Order: sequence, then structure tokens, then C-alpha cells
Amino acid sequence: MLNWCNRFNICTFLDNHQYDSDEHQYEVVAGCGAASFIQVKSGNALEQLQDFLNKQSDWCFGHLGYGLMQETEDVSSKHAPSSLFSDMGFFIPEVLLCLSHNQLNIGSLKEHPETIWKQIKDVEISNKSSSVLSPVHITCPVNKEEYLEIIHRLKDHISRGDCYEINFCLPFHAENVLLDPVAIYSELTSFSPNPYSAFYKWNGHYLFCGSPERFLSRRGNKLLSQPMKGTISRNADDQQLDILQKKKLAESSKDQSENVMVVDLVRNDLSKVCKEGSVEAISLFDVQTFPSVHQMISSVRGEIKKDISFTQIIRALFPMGSMTGAPKKRVLELIDQYEVEARGLFSGSVGYIKPNGDFDFNVVIRSLFYDEVQHRLSFFAGSGITYLSDPENEYDECLLKTAAIRRVLKAL
Repeated sequence: MLNWCNRFNICTFLDNHQYDSDEHQYEVVAGCGAASFIQVKSGNALEQLQDFLNKQSDWCFGHLGYGLMQETEDVSSKHAPSSLFSDMGFFIPEVLLCLSHNQLNIGSLKEHPETIWKQIKDVEISNKSSSVLSPVHITCPVNKEEYLEIIHRLKDHISRGDCYEINFCLPFHAENVLLDPVAIYSELTSFSPNPYSAFYKWNGHYLFCGSPERFLSRRGNKLLSQPMKGTISRNADDQQLDILQKKKLAESSKDQSENVMVVDLVRNDLSKVCKEGSVEAISLFDVQTFPSVHQMISSVRGEIKKDISFTQIIRALFPMGSMTGAPKKRVLELIDQYEVEARGLFSGSVGYIKPNGDFDFNVVIRSLFYDEVQHRLSFFAGSGITYLSDPENEYDECLLKTAAIRRVLKAL
């Protein structure tokens, strides 16, 4: 299916990787080809998006870039917009693929579903020996000493009461890189299969996403957000040590404080569009296990008010608290002050909206971005900084979060 989807200039392939959860409706849902689309680089994007959605009665796939903070929180940026993905892009697919357990449903605006099924079965799978076709030399514009100094300065802001928690990220780049897009995504998600993974392509710009985190979903009149804060490495070679690692995370006061601050922020954001008294944390400090890390996850749910549009919801909740901090507007200003370049689609979201208004969107983390024309790749890694943060540990956490990407790239 993925190889077949990649023949289109625009496509979205959202992959659950067989995680068992009542909150997942599909194993894979994909939109291929653009019957119509909207793309806004910056400025007035959400109003234009709502106009686009109001004229549609079909499935819609797309992305929300971090730069939308200028509309949702009225925070301007000193950084130039990302050259890859626009602040917002959505499309109505020519072909819809929904895989649930052992059943594949195919919807098409042009070809007969049987024709598409035959094409998928007959597609030629790449047999290249490597997903990376050239040497990869990764650079970061911030060295370790500069990073540690920035973390100390951010902790000074916390001490002064400017904020309680702030997410700080590092950018990584490589030039003159040749990749096999389908192979690199497949390899990345084989090392780190996560429930909100995405292969996303928009006219030669690629996102290979191995995200474990949901930003926001809607089912009927219920909104669900599942912020993730708290990470610790696994010990795959020793089960008892791995259990101790999980216990260490579960009992970490630093991670719990970081997590609960984001939960409070999400509850406040949801209350803007949900009925009074309906917003609640239905789970707190759950530790879930993924292939390379344990993660602390909480779940917050609310009952949506009547006549609330998709973009009203996004204005209330985006960017997500797990990738910003608290209070949100102030930390967005500090992030822009201390980070050295625009995040682009990193810390944004990719997902779908159904004809009945239900939707599901991830958090774009653990991701690799690739420009097929310029042969340039990039990725980001960050962590939540609190008063209790140890700068050395935060730096190590950033490197831990890039381990799967570096392993796939076999990077220097």
C-alpha cells in the first residue's frame, strides 16, 4: 500500500503499527492524490482552511505547522518560515484506503476500487540494499556547551517566574543526501514502530514520522488529548533492569511535575471549546512501553460545545502543550528567542478529518524531513525544561530521541 501511495505527488499514510487501543479506529488510513487542496505558507491560514472545509463533504488529510502559533497565540517569530512545509496544507484525496484488521476498504473518485486493489497487489517493491544512497554527515548549529548555557538561562527564567516548564529543541541537518523515501520510512518504523507514525508527501517534500503521541482526536461530541511528557531509555538486553527503568520513570518527581503542568495546560485549552465541567484527566502518569523508550502519558477528555468548528478547536489548543510548555504564550516567545531556526512542521501535526467531523491528529516528533529536490534532510529533538532539570541529562535525552533516526541514516 505504501509503495502504491508514493506514486502520487501528494499523499498521507498514517500507520498504527498494530498497537492495541480502543482509541484507534484503523490500522492504516491513507489518502492519495489531491482532487482539491489548500496550502497557505503563512498568514490567515486557519480562516482559509475553514472556508475550504465548509465547501467539502469528503475525507480531508493534511498538516498544521508550528508557525500557526502566530494565529493561535499571536506570537510573531524572528525566524524565516520553513522552506519545506507550509504553515497549513490540506487536501481531498482521489483515493482513500482504510485498513482495519484483515479488511481493506477502498474509496476512489476516479478509478474503480477493484482496479486500485489490483494495482496495489501488483506494485513492484523496491529491493535496494540500502535506504540511504549516499554518506550522511549530520551537523547541528548549537554545540553541547552552547546548549548547556541555554538550559541554564531557561532555568533562570523559570526561577524568576517567567514560566513553569519550557520545551527546547535542537535542529540537525545534512546536505547532499540521496534517500529512497519508502525504504527510509519503512526502516525507521521497523526500528521504532509507533502508533502515530506517518509517511507524508507534498510535491517532493517528505515527512517520515515515527511519533508515539496523539495531539487531539474527536469522536462524536468528545475531544481527547494525550500529552506525553517523561522519557527514559529501555534496557532491551535485561528484562529486570528494563522493569526498573520503567519504575524509575513512573516514580520520577521531575517527570511527574513536567507531565502535570502540561495536563493542566491541556485542560485549560479544552475548557475553551468544551462544556463547563466536562473536561477531566481520565488517566494520569501512565507509563507506556515502546521499542526503545518508556514514556509517561496522560489522557484528557472533554465534551465539545455545540456549533464549534474545526478551526475554533485548533485555535484553542494549538500548538500542543507537550511541545511548548506553560504558560503557553510566554514560552512560545522564549522558544523563539532561544532556538536558532523555525521548527516548521516539527511540533506540528498530521492527520485526517472525516465527513462527519470526527478527526485524529498526531504530534510530529521523532521525525525526519527530506527535500527530494535539494537533497537536504533535517530533524529536531528536544525536551521539557523545568526547575528540576539537569542540563546534562536533558542533552542526553535529546540524543536518545534521535537514536532511531541516526541508526537508520548510519550517520557520522
